[in-house]
Amino acid sequence: MYRLNDSEAEAAETQTWLEFAVKCGYLDAKVARSLYEAYDRILGKLVVMICQPQKWVIGSEG
Repeated sequence: MYRLNDSEAEAAETQTWLEFAVKCGYLDAKVARSLYEAYDRILGKLVVMICQPQKWVIGSEG
């Protein structure tokens, strides 16, 4: 579970860097928005995996 939490933190950090890149003019806002939304979907999947780990463990019942 710790690796999932680490992955969640890394994805959220990436979203922060996307915002920073747009504010500094390094990245087009439209491109950043698309990437940010993709990371939102990734974060959603990670949260489901964290909250329901039994569904994701190989050989588990459930």
